[in-house]
Amino acid sequence: MSETTRPSPDPAASTCTDGCCTAADTAPADSAPSQTIALSAGRRSILTRRVRLLVAATITYNVVEAVVAITAGHLASSAALIGFGLDSVIEVASATAVAWQFSGSDPAKRERAALRVIALSFFALAAYVTVESVRALSGAAEAEHSTVGIVLAALSLVIMPFLSAAQRRAGRELGSVSAVADSKQTLLCTYLSGVLLVGLLLNSLFGWSWADPIAALVIAAVAVREGREAWKGHHCC
Repeated sequence: MSETTRPSPDPAASTCTDGCCTAADTAPADSAPSQTIALSAGRRSILTRRVRLLVAATITYNVVEAVVAITAGHLASSAALIGFGLDSVIEVASATAVAWQFSGSDPAKRERAALRVIALSFFALAAYVTVESVRALSGAAEAEHSTVGIVLAALSLVIMPFLSAAQRRAGRELGSVSAVADSKQTLLCTYLSGVLLVGLLLNSLFGWSWADPIAALVIAAVAVREGREAWKGHHCC
């Protein structure tokens, strides 16, 4: 009685447990082209243009957000609002890096440099949020109520997830690690919006000034993790 021949397991496939690997991740080097090459020229052009538009929208919104948040933060002596505004500046730097990458004729050649900028922006954000959180916990400043800050945080909490999801979808289909990494930067801004909103509301309603810096420290830890992934180029495409 002959023994049934079973195909040998693919060692590359066994490492893909999170569902994010593409055929290009597991295929041998001399097999079918990668996902990005398999895309038609027309589809690639559409996705590239979409990424450019989403990045432009992200930059525009974050410039406005930064000006409003920093101004309102100074008026209310709110370290959280000022930090949120500076996070918007960092987000602009990250999005600008992706815009620069896709402005060239061959975005893939600029991928590594764009990822470095995005990673450094994550690290800078984590460092600033940590310092400001420690200062706030030590009682360096007592923030006042800010209606403008609450409205801004609520708007960002609604707008940013859509921008992040749209860019992430386009980046994954296009095979751009930097576009996916920048979408995570935008998503982190969403988390900061939630932290800021909760902190401002708790401070306004109950005078719990410690709530915001505690939550911000958690965001800083997430930022460090995302920065490390961007630096190594491990963001899922």
